[in-house]
Amino acid sequence: MSLIKKIHHVAYRCRDAKETVEFYRDVLGMAFTTAFAEDRVPSTHEPDPYMHVFLDAGMGNVLAFFELPTRDPMGHDPNTPSWVQHIAFEVEDLATLESTRRKLVERDIEVVGPTDHGLFKSIYFFDPNGHRLELTVNTGTPEQERRAREVAPAMLEEWSRTKRAPRHAAWLHAAEFAAEEKPL
Repeated sequence: MSLIKKIHHVAYRCRDAKETVEFYRDVLGMAFTTAFAEDRVPSTHEPDPYMHVFLDAGMGNVLAFFELPTRDPMGHDPNTPSWVQHIAFEVEDLATLESTRRKLVERDIEVVGPTDHGLFKSIYFFDPNGHRLELTVNTGTPEQERRAREVAPAMLEEWSRTKRAPRHAAWLHAAEFAAEEKPL
């Protein structure tokens, strides 16, 4: 049994707490639930004023942000591609994914996708802070999900040895790869 009951919240930095709350509330429909502001960090007691805001993403999932006005501007790890670090949110169905994509585009937010990952489809975009977000809807069948779980340990072992993409779950993208390999 896991020691962990659930994730209480995940916290990221933001440039502007008000702008961030408005984006997540107005664009993604999250409820703004809590704000903490202190001049000293409670855990370390160092002077560092901050605003800490919390948004309810549903079903007990909480996303939090810190605005740190006295710190250097936010940055990103220059050695990590922008597509790697992201927050993924599940939506109800394909219609919701598509209507949200349209809503984002209407707000002049650049959207990538939908991308078919075999077990789910996703769209990608950035929040006002430069955090990459993913909205995803599960599309896999229970059998596909079972097969993916079944091959996961072998895939990890092969990757660990070779650092090359294992082909145990290539069936998830078989149609996509077949279309790419057809001669012109």
